[in-house]
Parts: sequence; structure tokens; C-alpha cells
Amino acid sequence: MNKTSLHNIVIVDDHSLFASSLEKLVNSFNDFHVLYHAKNGRDLQQKIKESSVLPEIILLDLNMPVMDGFETMKWLTENEPSIKVLALTMEDDEAKILKMLCNGAKGYLLKDIHPDKLNEALVQTLEKGYYHSEKVAETLLHSLQSNETEQPVFKEREIDFMKLACTEMTYKEIADKMNLSPKTIDGYRQDLFNKLDIKNRVGLVIYALKNDISKI
Repeated sequence: MNKTSLHNIVIVDDHSLFASSLEKLVNSFNDFHVLYHAKNGRDLQQKIKESSVLPEIILLDLNMPVMDGFETMKWLTENEPSIKVLALTMEDDEAKILKMLCNGAKGYLLKDIHPDKLNEALVQTLEKGYYHSEKVAETLLHSLQSNETEQPVFKEREIDFMKLACTEMTYKEIADKMNLSPKTIDGYRQDLFNKLDIKNRVGLVIYALKNDISKI
């Protein structure tokens, strides 16, 4: 197939061997072609400026020197919002998933993903605009469903809690900010989980963003 008809991918990862292996894998998929790889966010910025073609999808690692994945994600959201970003990392951590989703990532994948699943992730990101691993898929799909039922009523303090939950603050820091005990905060959290039929903080943040309770 002619490369001009392929969907362009860029890899941002400071491990050259992994990036080269990933490039070969992605190039083996139908319809995809790796334009280049960058070793960190700063390197990516330079290569985007130098290239006449923008990638459609970026596969972005989190832990990198100079400019890490979180900083890079924020820069891309602000400066190149048309590029869809999938985090591809070893970090299986809810707080980091939450931070990347809030910063604009369209998906969060682990590096031990099966090649078929990676191909599926790239295809679905183009077709649907997002893809998430099984870890967050249930929450995301729940948030995207059209909800015709009456919206729950929240207390003012619950809304305050949801807004703070959309930040990088820990639950203990939220308790200090709201001048409440950690036990009271745990009660707010569990009440909201039950009320919204969600299972974790990721679900709470997605609900708050979708319903304009908080904004990125």
C-alpha cells in the first residue's frame, strides 16, 4: 500500500530499542505508518515543527527525561488538539491514568499489550475518537452512554469534593482543603460512588467533566 494512504503514527519514548521494535510492529499493521519517534516531549516539539505532516495518533510514554508524558500531553492539548494521544506505558496506576485522561489522552495502554489489541486501539481511536484498556473501559463506556434518567441531586459539599477530585490532590489533601476529616471525605467519596454507580476516582472525574461540574 502507498504510504501516502496510511494513517501516520508517532512514537514518543526514550528507550530506543523499544521504540524501534514498536515502529516495526506498527508498520506491520494494515493502514498504519510510523513517521518518526522522539525521545521526549521537547524532542517531539522540535520534530513537529520540522515536519510538514502532523501525525494522527501519538503513542506517548510517561516517564521520560527533559519533558515527560504528562507535560507533553498538556502541551499537545493546548497546541496540537487535532492529534489523538494514546499513553503507552508500564505505569499501571489509577492516579496516573486519571491525570492523563484529564490532560486529554484518548486512551491508556500498558506496554505488555498484545499486538492485536494495540492494532485494535489504533483503529478504534481513529473511528471513535478514543480507546481505553479494560481497566477503565467500563467506566468510560458508562460515562458515554446517553442517560435519559433524572440526574442525581448533589449537595454543595459533594460538588466541591468532585471539583477537587478532578485535580491531582490526594484524598488527604482534599480533606485538608475542605477542612474535613479524612473519614468524612471517605464518606463523600463512597456516597458519590454509590449514587453514580461508579467504582473508582476515574469514573468520578469522567462524570464531572461530562456534566460540566469541572472543566479541564
